[in-house]
Amino acid sequence: MDRISVNPQIHFGKPCIAGTRITVQNVLELLDAGLSFEEIIQDYYPDIKIDDVRACIKYISVS
Repeated sequence: MDRISVNPQIHFGKPCIAGTRITVQNVLELLDAGLSFEEIIQDYYPDIKIDDVRACIKYISVS
């Protein structure tokens, strides 16, 4: 889970993709809306990787 970080000083401690201010929740909401991994990266968050999106899914399944 080194791709996901929780820092109380960033987004009030919400889990984010490490090194960004992109919350796991934001990514999961886009997935829930039916966007593909590629669409999320291309249209919303070009600085993240497919593995970051996968880490968001894994994070929510283990927490």
